[in-house]
Amino acid sequence: MKKTGKVYLVGAGPGDPGLITVRGKSLLERAEVVVYDYLASKKLLKHVPEEAELIYVGKKGGVKHTHSQEEINQMLVDHALAGKMVVRLKGGDPFIFGRGGEELEELHAAGVAFEVVPGVTSATAAATYAGIPITHRDYTASVAFLTGHEDPTKENSNIDWAKLSTGAGTLVIYMGIKNLPIIVENLIRYGRAPETPVAVVRWASTPEQRSVVGTLETITDVVKGAGITPPSLIIVGEVVKLRETIDWYEKRPLFGKRIVVTRTREQASDLVQGLEEYGANCLEYSTINIEPVDSYEAFDEELERLKEYHWILFTSLNAVRFFFKRLYEKGMDARDLKGPDIAVVGKATADLLLQYGLNADLIPATFTGEGLAESLLDQGVEGRNILIPRAAQAREILPETLRGAGAQVTVTPIYQNRPVQCDQESLRAEFTDNKVDMITFTSSSTVTNFLQMINAKNQEELKQLLAGVKIAAIGPITAKSVTDNDLEVHVQPEQFTISDMVEAIVDYYSGDAAK
Repeated sequence: MKKTGKVYLVGAGPGDPGLITVRGKSLLERAEVVVYDYLASKKLLKHVPEEAELIYVGKKGGVKHTHSQEEINQMLVDHALAGKMVVRLKGGDPFIFGRGGEELEELHAAGVAFEVVPGVTSATAAATYAGIPITHRDYTASVAFLTGHEDPTKENSNIDWAKLSTGAGTLVIYMGIKNLPIIVENLIRYGRAPETPVAVVRWASTPEQRSVVGTLETITDVVKGAGITPPSLIIVGEVVKLRETIDWYEKRPLFGKRIVVTRTREQASDLVQGLEEYGANCLEYSTINIEPVDSYEAFDEELERLKEYHWILFTSLNAVRFFFKRLYEKGMDARDLKGPDIAVVGKATADLLLQYGLNADLIPATFTGEGLAESLLDQGVEGRNILIPRAAQAREILPETLRGAGAQVTVTPIYQNRPVQCDQESLRAEFTDNKVDMITFTSSSTVTNFLQMINAKNQEELKQLLAGVKIAAIGPITAKSVTDNDLEVHVQPEQFTISDMVEAIVDYYSGDAAK
């Protein structure tokens, strides 16, 4: 039986990827084809299966479209008739100035099954993220959405300015920047007071959001002076006054800060999420690929004799993950670790270990290899058999210290760090254009690999590229790798964890040091 295709018209929301609906995210995770727009956040594509086909059909004001609307319609029909599950991802809500109805009419005519998933529309998001409630019992109980893309002076306008100007307390105008002077002129002409407050919000709900406020009389000059361009929304009404009280989004401590995250792609999410929660715009440039070692023969031998060890030491999250992955592949599980005690380098590693059903017996006060070694020496390690599953290339301070104290230490590589092939031109452009406020480093290898990726000809060029850029290092070992390259560390948390690093960055930008 031939597979039946279907098109899901999904609202991507206004820009913040976290504002997509649960239903929309679920469909992206199962999509075979995704046809997406300019205003749909690219971060949403992370939910899409790797094997899915991604088709960009973005339309941008003043720029030639990648595909005409007719081509997009036919594309949806063709993929659905080929039996594919198609997600048509549109910015905001597809039924509010999104031409979603037109696309569905074509699908219906072609006999294609479809479903619509609403999205958070840009109008409400722009107002909310600018600190403006579009309705308020003390100001207005009515709101109207309209498009400013249409020329209000044309003879047969679909917009009745005479009625709209005073017919709704709040007006939210989509795509109106180009026609702003004419829109303002018509609103005043048909009865709206010149002193009516107006806000214009660009790139609503994204880290690039920028809001300006004026009145109908002044807003055109304000927008021009601030260099506000599309995509922007215009909010007209007395509710704009409330922005002074409840503006929250643009007042977050890291708002507007562009921070490069160099952590591995798999591990970057917690750091990125923490920074973005405070308003940062994170630029993810992974410097490391974590891969299995070429052979597990040596490690497999150690797994066979786990009961002979007194201690197993985990010095990273990756060590825990790869250890248990191989343990399970050998048909073993946590019960095979009932003999040795387990020590970890820090709290995050202990938390991950707990997810595999095991409590750490030892967590050092200082989350470094030196701290772990010192804690073990306090326990007494002479004559103890100790296993350290770790990266193929790692610092030797821990095993050397323990051996010096009389321990029998076996170091077994279970994963390896590989440099990442990245878009070097894109990375350098971020710095040459002075677009970066801070770089975060979470290990010495992220420092080393980043410097290789940035590919500075010499130390002078490196300092020029990083002029004005602050550096955050998660701990003293990472910080030393920075300073060894004649660079300055501006932020280092007291506790060497991701959450503490985020808080330290927030404190830095909230204090006098950043000013």
